[in-house]
Amino acid sequence: MRIGVNTRLFVKGKMDGLAWFAYEILQRMVKNHPNDEFIFFFDRQPNDEFLFAPNVKAVVLHPQARHPILWFCFFELSLPKAIRKEKIDVFFSPDGFISLRTKIKTFNIIHDLNFEHFPHLLPPFVGWYYRFFFPKFAKKSNRLATISAFSQKDIAQLYGIDAEKITIIPNASAKDFHPITQDEQLAIRHKYTNDKPFFIFVGTANKRKNIANILRAFENFKQKGHTEKLVFAGNLKNWDKEMNDVLHKMSFKNEIIFTNYISTYELNKLLSSATALLYPSLFEGFGVPILEAFACQTPVITSKTSAMPEVAGEAAILVNPMNIIEITDAMCNIVENNELKQILIAKGNLQLQNYSWDNSEALVWNELQKM
Repeated sequence: MRIGVNTRLFVKGKMDGLAWFAYEILQRMVKNHPNDEFIFFFDRQPNDEFLFAPNVKAVVLHPQARHPILWFCFFELSLPKAIRKEKIDVFFSPDGFISLRTKIKTFNIIHDLNFEHFPHLLPPFVGWYYRFFFPKFAKKSNRLATISAFSQKDIAQLYGIDAEKITIIPNASAKDFHPITQDEQLAIRHKYTNDKPFFIFVGTANKRKNIANILRAFENFKQKGHTEKLVFAGNLKNWDKEMNDVLHKMSFKNEIIFTNYISTYELNKLLSSATALLYPSLFEGFGVPILEAFACQTPVITSKTSAMPEVAGEAAILVNPMNIIEITDAMCNIVENNELKQILIAKGNLQLQNYSWDNSEALVWNELQKM
């Protein structure tokens, strides 16, 4: 079977959550099925690390698909021609984008519909593109999947698709995330926080991540006399005026460390050294940092909204992300109650066993065999 794959998000040094999902699935799939051919469609010359096995062929299409007009050109003009030329049997898209101008059987994974619930958090043209095209992508797909039961229900309700026709293929934690030694933890604290313990946030400065309320809760926490600092591990590209205003009004803003982009290797060390992961996002289709924290044996504070309770199970403190006092109290409980901390770590170890990239890859392959 010749399987065409949308791999346009494979860009070294710029991999987001959707890209890592595709990476973990595809690196396993091509090696597990050496007798099948995989045609990876890139929008730029790929790094060799993305060509996982000899049965992978790279095809570079133009233009580089980085905003709506170029998305349209890539998926509706370049991709249909390439699919015909390469004589593809089925097409697999792990990031929700497909072509509406092909007749090929298509398996599509739409991770979540955050753009439907928070349209004001995206640039207007980008938001319009998602809201106009994704219902069409969902309905055109011969097989459809998503990453959580929450998103399955959400897609079914908003797009009028039978939930039983939407397969759940969850994320997992990468093998790069694991506990480190106490000496390594001390070295990380010395490097980043002047030897002080710290909470960590992992993610981008997207407004949906609830950054302003995280900052407000941290200010309240510090006003109670606690010594912990806050490490913000993520890209600041979308840092906005509200976040900036809150930050500059803080008395303890100097207790926040911004790492900007860091490697997975360094992130693992930070997560493993943290007092807890602070992740009270407004909306997540899944929430991979929750599992990464579990893998690092780090307690988690996350939201009781969208998919986060599903992913965290009973292994995290769940809060209302709009309630600053709840977030603050959760931080205080983690610091002041070591027994609670150990219980959360133990439950996190158990919850983590429900998620496996090997299992998720097998689910994807099973769907492709049904095409």
